[in-house]
Amino acid sequence: MTDAEAQILIPRNDVAEPEVSIVIPAMNEEPVIGEFIDWCMEGIEKAGARAEILIVDSSADRTPEIALEKGARVLKTPPRGLGRAYRDALGVIRGRYVIMGDADCTYDFREIGPFLERFREGHEYIMGSRFRGSVEAGAMPALHRYFGTPLTNFLLNLIYGTKFSDIHCGMRGITLAALKDMNIRSRSWEYASEMVVKSVRMKLRTVEVPVRFYKDRHGRQSHHKRIGWFSPWHAGWINLRAMLIYGADFFVMKPGMALLAAGLVIALGLMAGPVTLGGITFSLNTMMLGATLSIIGLQCLFLGCMAQTLYDPTGEAKRRWLRVFAYTRTMAFSGLLFAAGAGLGINFVNAYVSAGYTVFADMVTTNHLGLAGLTAIMLSFLTFVSTLLLHAIAAHAPEPPAGAGEKE
Repeated sequence: MTDAEAQILIPRNDVAEPEVSIVIPAMNEEPVIGEFIDWCMEGIEKAGARAEILIVDSSADRTPEIALEKGARVLKTPPRGLGRAYRDALGVIRGRYVIMGDADCTYDFREIGPFLERFREGHEYIMGSRFRGSVEAGAMPALHRYFGTPLTNFLLNLIYGTKFSDIHCGMRGITLAALKDMNIRSRSWEYASEMVVKSVRMKLRTVEVPVRFYKDRHGRQSHHKRIGWFSPWHAGWINLRAMLIYGADFFVMKPGMALLAAGLVIALGLMAGPVTLGGITFSLNTMMLGATLSIIGLQCLFLGCMAQTLYDPTGEAKRRWLRVFAYTRTMAFSGLLFAAGAGLGINFVNAYVSAGYTVFADMVTTNHLGLAGLTAIMLSFLTFVSTLLLHAIAAHAPEPPAGAGEKE
């Protein structure tokens, strides 16, 4: 961000060396920004904190002037979305702790004390929860309250093994160090899901606190209503997209292990020839199914390893998978598997040629061994290529911050 794109405005009664920064994106909030700053000041006084209020403003009305008069710092930026607003603010945030939220008086910033208490206890990421606190009648549309939010909560908790109760709550807290390490990429509404997901990936010490959620002040329209009826659906879709993109390993890692195991059991069990169980004979067709499952399963397993290596900001996953798939050992295994498969394949070709290019009944076992050989060759090739890609990804993955992954 260049100086031409942003400007920091300092109030007369600026606070020196704040412990906490209340960082709030705002756009055209003139009707409520004054009351919101008053709420923040009241919350700061009640909590006994040394705090700054930083408004990241992209308004066309008097929002920044009012905020400045009320004692807030104002960072003037072009309108580039919520996620980008927090990225723009990183260079000017001074507090050790950061509390985020909306400037519309829907979240009660008179009650920031619980956030500070959790910070001082050592928590690094604090999620507000409207469902553990209170929701004023009319504050949340029924579609959001009873369908959208519960559904996305369920999906995120399922994918990431978490227990969040309100992943879309706009009031949340994070240490400045963790916010910088998080490297938020989202520009728009989906920053909320990206933050939650990355807090899990980073293994941040996380806790939820109840918050109060109020309906819009009379005369104020929410940004979703200003944009149009499709805005909430668009926000929900891009949040879901963020959850899925950062959780791709969920869809391939464990399913891949299961498919690989099932496929190998079937293929290896039929190597010696047909097997009859309960009057049903399993032969080459079943063995081809096993080969297919094992090939798909191995590819999914490696894709999961690569995804975890890409996502992992602590470096723990990278170290684990490089240890499991150590280059020399895995390449040696791949070569041996290829040689075994080639040997079985040559045996089949010799038998086929010797039989005058005709398959006889007494070649059944040879056929099964030949299919096993082809499967081994394909698995060895997948192992070879995937190991190269895994090590290439690991070599180019960003180095984790100092001390990452060493929390108690």
